[in-house]
Amino acid sequence: MPADTQPTLVSYLRTLLVLGRVSNLPTVWSNCLAGWLLGGGGNWHLFTLLCLAATCLHAGGMFLNDAFDVEFDRRHRGERPIPARAITEAEVWRLGTLWLGVGMFLLIVTNRTAASLGVVLLACILLYNVVHKFVGWAPLLMAACRFFLYLTAAATGDAGVTGHAMWGAFALAFYIAGLSFVARVESTGGVASHWPLLLLATPVGLAMVVNGGEFALNATLLSCLLLSWLLHSLGPLLSREKRDVGAGVSRLLAGIVLVDLLAVADAPVELGAGFLVLFLLALLFQRFIPAT
Repeated sequence: MPADTQPTLVSYLRTLLVLGRVSNLPTVWSNCLAGWLLGGGGNWHLFTLLCLAATCLHAGGMFLNDAFDVEFDRRHRGERPIPARAITEAEVWRLGTLWLGVGMFLLIVTNRTAASLGVVLLACILLYNVVHKFVGWAPLLMAACRFFLYLTAAATGDAGVTGHAMWGAFALAFYIAGLSFVARVESTGGVASHWPLLLLATPVGLAMVVNGGEFALNATLLSCLLLSWLLHSLGPLLSREKRDVGAGVSRLLAGIVLVDLLAVADAPVELGAGFLVLFLLALLFQRFIPAT
């Protein structure tokens, strides 16, 4: 390839990464890992298919998010790829639809339960993209997306959708709802309400209920880790002098991995280390690709 065409290719690839918000992929993979473990784990081949499917569904949902939001972005976020003319709107529609199709195909070849839950997940993704700029309860749809991703992951485990998997899915959904309510003001410069912040701490309370006996210490330590990260993340959100909603939301997004780790407080040390690697990857990716 001639040297003078290389910047164009690099720029296009970056545009695709920005559209897909790939800095959030480590949180998607951690959802998959936590759900799969709470579903009994077992077949690593199915887990690999699950992660590939979740990656495609996430990318497709994010591409279509920009496609649906193009008029809003032209008014409020001119740096996004479509209003910045880094890619055409038609191409974003095509690529987003393709990603979603590939993701669903991978779930279909995984197993029937995962495919069925995947259909519900796909419906939540599409409904969120259609209505999220027009209804105040749209964060609940975003929470539903992660909830059903979690259950889809559990369905690929040997035990399937267990009670613990359901519990973990609800804990994650509460966290995502709180995060999404806060994130709604990022683009318009409004002031976030404080009540959604309470939802962010819900996983800690649920973990204290579920984890008893020999797992209580692990749950307590991991709860302290999550709470410490929440306090660190809320600093830019609550500061009166240097309020930065984007920075706070990005940190909270990375914190999804810690929520997943807390859900599997009884996991072996090596798997716990895997979650911490995903957490660091989320922070690293955010340095290059915006998380929101």
